Amino acid sequence: MTKRVAGLLLQEKYAWLALATIAGVRHRVWADLAARGYQATDIIHRQIPFPDDVSVSPRLKEALSTYQPDIIERCNQWQKASDDHHLISFGCDNYPPLLRQLSSPPLVLFVKGNTALLSAPQVAIVGSRRASRSGLDCAFEFAGQLVTLGIKVVSGLAMGIDGAAHRGALIVPEGTLAVLGSGVDVVYPNRHSQLYRQIVQSGGAVVSEFWPGTPARAQHFPRRNRIIAGLSLGTLVVEASIRSGTLITANMAIDMGKEVFAVPGNIHNPQTQGCHYLIQQGAKLVTHVEHILEELPCLTVSSELRSDSSAKKSQSESLATDKLLDSVDLDVTAVDIIAERNQLPVSEVLAALLEYELRGLITAVPGGYVKLRGK
Repeated sequence: MTKRVAGLLLQEKYAWLALATIAGVRHRVWADLAARGYQATDIIHRQIPFPDDVSVSPRLKEALSTYQPDIIERCNQWQKASDDHHLISFGCDNYPPLLRQLSSPPLVLFVKGNTALLSAPQVAIVGSRRASRSGLDCAFEFAGQLVTLGIKVVSGLAMGIDGAAHRGALIVPEGTLAVLGSGVDVVYPNRHSQLYRQIVQSGGAVVSEFWPGTPARAQHFPRRNRIIAGLSLGTLVVEASIRSGTLITANMAIDMGKEVFAVPGNIHNPQTQGCHYLIQQGAKLVTHVEHILEELPCLTVSSELRSDSSAKKSQSESLATDKLLDSVDLDVTAVDIIAERNQLPVSEVLAALLEYELRGLITAVPGGYVKLRGK
């Protein structure tokens, strides 16, 4: 061990980092010792009364000598590389309080960007990587509505629903957090490199419990998902198959006693079966952001913002009374079907559809048109 690492271990946050590098010991073990009043520096230097403490096994005492100095040095170099790089340990005052409630909380978090967002009120939006156009629009709109009300949006930077949620939240500064299944400096998927930069530049944050430089691996994503569920007050699921990581996140939220919301969809679409399953299990069916706010009274939203949201909802409901617009489904609807439903010539229907498309109420897709959710 170098003198540099020895000096770092005198700092509480690096002592926690050292504990996190020890293989074969659950993080909860170290967190429980901290709950009994021990500092991480005392634990890593074995300055706690091990001989008198029957709960601390000889194996655990031996494990303390197996921390990895090279990882500690690597993480120190990463933090020093930029003022935008932060290492938050379990013992820090700005460690997110909701994560302390996890059965095995991350001992350290690497954050690029705004650390204040970790403790801000937020809702998770997650869903399928192979989302439909209407699902992507739905995630984008819900995220935009939430951040407009002052509620942050957390997701996993994945393709599909995650990416749409982050983009929707970018309409206001400091609107979104991305939790990664790789090191905080490793963008996965790579095609979201620009989105990653936009999140940080907008005052948001990118978060990971994995050391800088760690590649994305399949076994990392359940650990990432527990952080997403842990940070949020509730989880909104937009399109998910029965067998998906999204349902893992939702089930984690349920196990934590948190609210789970699901957006319904076409019963024949396998990408919405997970949402319908969650609704059957007690998740709240939602079609508007107000449905989320009703179940989260702890969220302080000003009456002015609520009134503005309600006004937009009323406007949308008014548009839904338009017979021709109402005949366009959330799934692909052919032009001739729309014409038949309204008993109008195709030419007249096409003119009306063009107007709706310009107003952002529908979108043209191969085979016809799709109504945008919430419109």
